[in-house]
Amino acid sequence: MDRRRVNTPRRIYVSLTNRRYNGAGMDPTSLAAALAGAQMSNVQMAIAAKMLRMNADAASAIVQVLDAAQQNLASLANVAAGVGQNLNITA
Repeated sequence: MDRRRVNTPRRIYVSLTNRRYNGAGMDPTSLAAALAGAQMSNVQMAIAAKMLRMNADAASAIVQVLDAAQQNLASLANVAAGVGQNLNITA
């Protein structure tokens, strides 16, 4: 089997500043863009965590309101029939 090396042309990239870049290291503009993207992802994760905590707090408050409503209904279950039907609201 003949193993010949195929000469492929070296790719030349253009950076964000439209300068030619031959791949011999990291382009500073690309590095800055990657760091900015990483920083934005950190901000997004912090916002998502804050929203999850807020949702958990809201769910806890809803449970407390439902529990209080259930206790109020339980206390009204022992009231005699007809109480509160004739209420005068003309004032």
